Parts: sequence; C-alpha cells; structure tokens
Amino acid sequence: MNKLRMGIIGTGGIAQGRHIPAYLKLADQVTITAISDVDEQRASMVAEQFGIPKIYSDYQDMFNDVDAVTICTPNRFHAEMAINALNAGLHVLCEKPMAMNTEEALLMKEAAERNGKILTIGYHYRFMKEPQAAKKLLLQGEIGEPFVSRVQALRRRKVPGWGVFTNKALQGGGSLIDYGCHFLDLSLWLMGNPEPVEIIGTSYNRLSKMPNQVNLWGDFDHNTFDVDDHVTAYIKFENGASLFFETSWAANIKEDVEAVSISGEFGGIDVFPFHLNQAKNGMLLNSTPDWLTGEDDPGLPQARNFINSCLGLEKPIVTADEAIHVTKIIDAIYKSSEQGRSIRLKEE
Repeated sequence: MNKLRMGIIGTGGIAQGRHIPAYLKLADQVTITAISDVDEQRASMVAEQFGIPKIYSDYQDMFNDVDAVTICTPNRFHAEMAINALNAGLHVLCEKPMAMNTEEALLMKEAAERNGKILTIGYHYRFMKEPQAAKKLLLQGEIGEPFVSRVQALRRRKVPGWGVFTNKALQGGGSLIDYGCHFLDLSLWLMGNPEPVEIIGTSYNRLSKMPNQVNLWGDFDHNTFDVDDHVTAYIKFENGASLFFETSWAANIKEDVEAVSISGEFGGIDVFPFHLNQAKNGMLLNSTPDWLTGEDDPGLPQARNFINSCLGLEKPIVTADEAIHVTKIIDAIYKSSEQGRSIRLKEE
C-alpha cells in the first residue's frame, strides 16, 4: 500500500503538539513530505526538529508534493486554504472551528463535494475514550432518546496570552469559537446531530477588559481585548431536544470544569468523568467503568481516521455537515447577543 503524502500548513503549537507527532507515529501509512508557514524561520526549525524534507513559505507551492493537507492556521485563513487545497485535488483536515462563519463553511463543503475529496474538521474531543464510550451506549439505546444536554467548558482565569487567540479579525471570536466549539460539537454528536431551530445567547468580555488582570496563561492587553471571554446559550432543536451551554476562558470559579451531561428517557450519561445513570427494574443504578478502551492521545485516532478516510478505508468521524451545524450555532449565539433577541434559524 502506498503511503499518504501529508503536508502541514501552519507550524505553530497545534501542529507541533498534536498533528505532526501523530503522523510520525503512523509512519507505516503516512509520511510528512512538506510543511508551509509564512514564518520561514519557525518552519525551518520545525522541519529540522521533526525531519521534514521540504519547506515552503507559500502553501500552494507544496501542493504537487502532497496528497492531503492539515491546516493549522488562524481561523481567518481556514476557508481560503481549504478551498484552494480541495480544488487542487487534495484531501483536507482543517483545525477547528471549520471557518469564521457559516457562509465560509458552506463554500468549503461545496468545494469538497465538487472535487470528490475528504474534508474533515479537527474536533478531537470526539476521539477521547469517554465520548467514544458514551456514543456506543447511546447508539445501543441505554438511556433511550436523548432530549436534554447540559454543557460547561469553563477555565478559571486562563485567557490565552500567546498567538492570536484574542485577535477578533484573525479568529472571529474568543472563548466560544476557540474552546466552546469543541463541546458544542461533542454534545451535538452525542445527541445524534439534531437540527437546531432557535438559539438565545449572551457573550461577555467584562472581566478581560479590566486592568491588572490575574491570568494564568500569560499576559494580554486589556485595552485591545475585543473578543468574548464568557458565553452562555440555550439551544432548541427540531426534535424537541434542548441544550444548556456555557463556556469561558476567565470564569471566577473554584476550578476548571469540562462537563457534558446527556439526559434521555431511561437514564443519562455524564461524560467527564464517565458515569451511566439509569432508572430501571425499580431501581436507580449508577455505573462507572473500571476500564475504557481507546488511546490516551486523541490526536492519534483522529490522524488515523483522516489517513484511512483519504485511503478509502474508513469514513470521516467528523463530517463537513456536522461541523457546519457547530458554526451555524456559533454564528447564532453571537448574533443573539449582539441583537438582544433569540435567533430562529429558518427565519434568518
């Protein structure tokens, strides 16, 4: 079997910390033949560190050397780069979020379909052991039809003080589009991807606009901070299900919280940590696993799924349509907050 030739666009933290190491561990199936970054010095350092043979400052110049690309750039460039790669006949794994907005995301999907290529998005929380176990139980009907989801993705005073995370022009938003998007995607996937119909949301950045910040993840300029650091939302779905959602980079809470809870007809599942809570046989039963199958690094099964999808051996676990749902909800939350009203998606 021929190896897939992989190119990496953007050589920052997510490329170095997740994607490149994962592909190197799967060297029997894939080889990283080229990387691209506008910062040529950083690209050279990364290429030397990981033994990657070719470096390009213009990502399109490497298209002849690769069969697929992994996009690890700021959000503003996701759509343009993905569409150009797909039009060049390449498969694409694009880091989350899919795009800056729904319009861009739809153009990405159109390009993938037009060219018959794989397009998947880096929502790696799906590949963690606990969500994988929860999905199996949900598909087996262990809790019946899921109808209420409660989601919290909260960090205590951890605004990212590096990179471009607080740059609205490059990222499109803050805690919601960067961090909360993972948990929106995860909860939608676990619930069976119901169609969202109405959303009300509120975004805040009051804490991060204050001087003399206590922040555990580096320094940032409170005067220029123009993205959200805390967001709440309530989402209703076409099938009658609903989702309570909250995310923050800077919450004044005792400790960080990552919680996804799904309630169904016969019971519920708490994902982090994993619990199965059932009401049956005249009893309330709470179950916790002694062991979960899977890998500790979710980047590895994510990379393996992308490679196998490109080779025609699997289907992508994260589809473009599913990722568009997430972006659609993010757009609606921001719009609801700006306009002070609920957003009915079909009317919009």
